[in-house]
Amino acid sequence: MATTALSEATFESTVTGNSIVLVDFWADWCGPCKRFGPIFEAASDKNEDIVFGKVDTEAAQELAAQLQIQAIPTLMAFKNGKLLYRNAGALNASQLDGLIAQVREYEGQEGQEKTSGQA
Repeated sequence: MATTALSEATFESTVTGNSIVLVDFWADWCGPCKRFGPIFEAASDKNEDIVFGKVDTEAAQELAAQLQIQAIPTLMAFKNGKLLYRNAGALNASQLDGLIAQVREYEGQEGQEKTSGQA
């Protein structure tokens, strides 16, 4: 599955309307974003049951501001509409695979979610 471009108009419905959603906040001028992009794309090909969304922070400045994106790339992981992971910085392929495994395993125990670091 290819990645999906998200905007202010589609972000909320995508996050709440799918079981697992990973969102990459990026910009064309960002070197680490360019290095992370192919890793994110490859993961989307291996995990067709997960929605891989991309938000161009230059095109969606209002959304980036609402979500308080202060550094890019920033990766967010949602399961059943709930934010489980949010962290700035590019991951390598094995780190992204590990995050995906953790999000898949998460069962929704109250108080267990994290907003930065590992899921």
